[in-house]
Amino acid sequence: MDPNNIKKEYSNGEVTVVWQSGLCIHSKNCWTGLISVFNPKNRPWINMDGADTATIMAQVEKCPSGALSYYKNEEQQEAKSEQSDIKVEVTKNGPYLVHGEVTIQHKDGTKERKKKVTALCRCGQSNNKPFCDGTHRKCGFKDE
Repeated sequence: MDPNNIKKEYSNGEVTVVWQSGLCIHSKNCWTGLISVFNPKNRPWINMDGADTATIMAQVEKCPSGALSYYKNEEQQEAKSEQSDIKVEVTKNGPYLVHGEVTIQHKDGTKERKKKVTALCRCGQSNNKPFCDGTHRKCGFKDE
């Protein structure tokens, strides 16, 4: 884990605050605005019991760098349910179209999130594998 880019989540059951150290510009907006929740002298430095959910979300929205963000736990659960509904479409003489949010793990182990529609190479000739770059048209790929 990169000590300069830590990601931590803190929850009160209703909302989860996400902190990404690599994005933080130390504007102090969080703790000067809501020290009962965001106190850099404490460990952990975020106390989700220090204020009500609406107050916490309002303060997080004042973060200028995006180092602090939040998601409502109920909506996250719904989103996860929707994410599992992935459709793969085989196009005529073309790529596989993956509809939905997916994670692509590359050969080197890096991961990439794709949303909505992702075109994956089916002809094997793409210069941007695993993604389609349209080479199937140039190489004359045809369905069998």
